[in-house]
Formats: sequence, C-alpha cells, structure tokens
Amino acid sequence: MTQTAVQTIDNKTSKLAEKHADIFGQIANLYTELFNHDGYGDFRVEMKILRRGQKEIIIHCGKQHRYVVDCDEALRAEHPLKALLKRDILA
Repeated sequence: MTQTAVQTIDNKTSKLAEKHADIFGQIANLYTELFNHDGYGDFRVEMKILRRGQKEIIIHCGKQHRYVVDCDEALRAEHPLKALLKRDILA
C-alpha cells in the first residue's frame, strides 16, 4: 500500500472518529440533562441504514412531568351522581 493510500485511510478514520465523538458527547449531555431533570424522561437512539454506505443516527430525548392525583379529589367538584359513576368505572 502506498503512503498516499495509508494517509487517505487515516484521514477517513480520523473524521469518522470525530463524528462518533460528537455523537457520544451529545448522548452524554442528554443523559446528564435527563438524570438531573426533576421528572420523568425518555431517551432512545435509533439508527437507520441509508444508501451509499451511510447510517442515520436519531437521538430521541423528551422530558415529562408526571403527577399522580387521587381520583376522589379530582371528582369532588363534579355532580355527586356523576362522581359515583366514575368511581365505579375507575375501580
């Protein structure tokens, strides 16, 4: 293998390593952000095969705030008959 071919392969490998480092850095940042979030979070990585020997990497990250409310408290403002019917359905 010629020196030029070796340099070309090294350059491609270096660029690929930089892209992967950027992706890993983004994943680490999102993980830290979700871990510090005072609520529920969702984190998922999706990879799709594209043409020309490429892959698309999609990072899904969402935050949620979840609350749990007792049904009796939520139904208190409703008509008593409607609240009883809902309580029976929810039980």
